[in-house]
Amino acid sequence: MSSDNQYIFGLICIAIVFILGVSKSKKVTLVMIVMSTLMSLRYIYWRATETLHFNSTLEAVLGIALFITELYALVILLFGYIQTTWSLKRTIEPLPDDTSLWPTVDVYIPTYNESMDVVRDTILAAQCIDYPKDKMKIYVLDDGKRNEFAVFCADAGVGYITRNNNLHAKAGNLNNAMKVTQGELITVFDCDHVATRAFLQATVGSFLVDERLALIQTPHYFYSPDPFERNLSEASKVPNEGALFSCAVIRRSALEEVGGFAVETVTEDAHTALKMQRRGWNTAFLALPLAAGLATERLGLHVIQRTRWARGMTQIFRVDNPLLGRGLT
Repeated sequence: MSSDNQYIFGLICIAIVFILGVSKSKKVTLVMIVMSTLMSLRYIYWRATETLHFNSTLEAVLGIALFITELYALVILLFGYIQTTWSLKRTIEPLPDDTSLWPTVDVYIPTYNESMDVVRDTILAAQCIDYPKDKMKIYVLDDGKRNEFAVFCADAGVGYITRNNNLHAKAGNLNNAMKVTQGELITVFDCDHVATRAFLQATVGSFLVDERLALIQTPHYFYSPDPFERNLSEASKVPNEGALFSCAVIRRSALEEVGGFAVETVTEDAHTALKMQRRGWNTAFLALPLAAGLATERLGLHVIQRTRWARGMTQIFRVDNPLLGRGLT
């Protein structure tokens, strides 16, 4: 096509996408994904066949680096489409009427330097979870070793666990707690995440249905805006990336089979799940917010948190590459 025709074609495609975007139909979404994929592939083909001609070494280095970056963006786009094109609609598996058949659960609340004002709400909400009290035990895992927390936990009637060192940070803290607790299932709440009363009744039933289920996740929900949502009006229309992460209930036997929570990387949750999947364990996601937490308050903290996540993913890619090795279909 000529330049003018390409310009018209592009405008028509954009207009079609805007018109289709009004509908929330899954089939319409698939049509939009196909259109986006075709246009993206056509663009990258044009870049590869028409633009990689350089007159100097500097131009070649910068031009090829830009092209590689665009290839990376295309791969991430396609992976995103594969993951979200036809999402599962998992439902709650009801627990049996006989509560004696319900598994025992240890609730871990790891903390290091967070204030009591933040952690207190998490502890009290965990105590309100609707689950037989003889089958649920709550533990605060305090790597800050603070007397104030020990006193509060004693008054509230919840367990308080510390250790002699802070080796391996959060993962080490969780592994230490596993040595002194016995619950069949383990659920981990970030110390600023308040659970709903139905959290365990909505998640535990899946473990009785699937004996090879290692963990079930629920989406993070934030009742405070992050720096982008506070400062950019458009951010309110974009799904919060924090929803990619989750609160989880984990089967102890699956954890023990892989040696506990992974300590080789700083994103112990994702790496642990990967290890369990390599061993043939199943994982599940229940798209129902059952706990709410605090988003990062300042841009500096937001960047530090995201940098840590990115570093952890890079570490996993380096030391336990999902594309290599055995165990994954």
